[in-house]
Amino acid sequence: MEGVPPNAWNRGLDRTSDPRREPGPINLQRYAFVPAYAGIATFFGLPLCLNPDDLRAGHVDVAVVGAPVDMSTGHRGAAYGPRAIRADERILPNTPQMLVNPSTRIKPFEELTVVDYGDAAVDSFSIDNSMEPIRTLVREIAGTGAIPIVLGGDHSILWPDAAAVADVYGAGKIGVIHFDAHPDCSNDLFGHLVSHATPIRRLIEDEHIPGRNFIQIGLRSAIAPDDELFDWMREHGLRAHFMAEIDRRGFDVVLQQAIDEALDGPEYLFVSLDIDVLDPAFAPGTGTPEPPGLTNRELLPAIRRICHETPVVGMDIVEVAPHLDPGYTTTMNARRAIFEALTGIAMRRKGLPGPAYLDPAVAGPPPGQQT
Repeated sequence: MEGVPPNAWNRGLDRTSDPRREPGPINLQRYAFVPAYAGIATFFGLPLCLNPDDLRAGHVDVAVVGAPVDMSTGHRGAAYGPRAIRADERILPNTPQMLVNPSTRIKPFEELTVVDYGDAAVDSFSIDNSMEPIRTLVREIAGTGAIPIVLGGDHSILWPDAAAVADVYGAGKIGVIHFDAHPDCSNDLFGHLVSHATPIRRLIEDEHIPGRNFIQIGLRSAIAPDDELFDWMREHGLRAHFMAEIDRRGFDVVLQQAIDEALDGPEYLFVSLDIDVLDPAFAPGTGTPEPPGLTNRELLPAIRRICHETPVVGMDIVEVAPHLDPGYTTTMNARRAIFEALTGIAMRRKGLPGPAYLDPAVAGPPPGQQT
């Protein structure tokens, strides 16, 4: 429309400072114990923060924020991912202090101050206009020293997510460990530069993150990369571990190599988890499923390991499409992946040893030491 500024859809609508109040996290739960089907749906029933003053006053370690966009995919529905990840818990109570990691005996919500930071303001008519508001909100979190965990939404959000963290910690100082069935580094998708297939290309070409510091795990798409894209990936130094390599060498060996590669240069790491890295048996609720993929017994401990053993300063989890998730399996695995990430961050804060720490009370003696 002639004469209408490009940000008119969001002008004057920010209410994060209204009503006036003392800064700090806002607990929206009325009772000490809240079953999953009751109460206001924040992530794991956590307190809410609305602005950086809240984060600073609350000494927040991790803030979970939604980026509900799916305009860059052919199959809509991932925009409902943040709401589903927050609200579709079917088993656990929304009382985070009760939760203990069964493999490490760590209670992440006792070790960390974790909050929900609401959603970014996205333009429901423009994927291009949605990138900057997401970047701004993620940068707000990282700028306070808290770790942003971003709920997608489609994988286009990796561009503003990782760029925002690089804005705070420095271009060239962030590496990315990227779990995905697809390479997501095409130049465009049907002529569109911003899409779920292009975020890595945008990050590399904008020089936020060097190509050699992208470590990809689980690639197996039947349509990408083609020969031209494969050549571009190798030319720019991307280190990609396809499912064929995982099948041949074993997941644990590949994961250890990926961790070593991720620490080859960067001071900090960002984890990007496309839920379609899981086999469709474990994640049917996604727009572009690709068999055969990782199992949740491989992925979930891997997320915990990376967040424990490397300096992770941000994460996103994308492509959860709840309308395609008949048994809530995908949402459940997405929530558990974030829980494992929080556990790993808490383990790192406590100084627990690696690699692949497990509590001996539940894991038993190491191989070769059985009595």
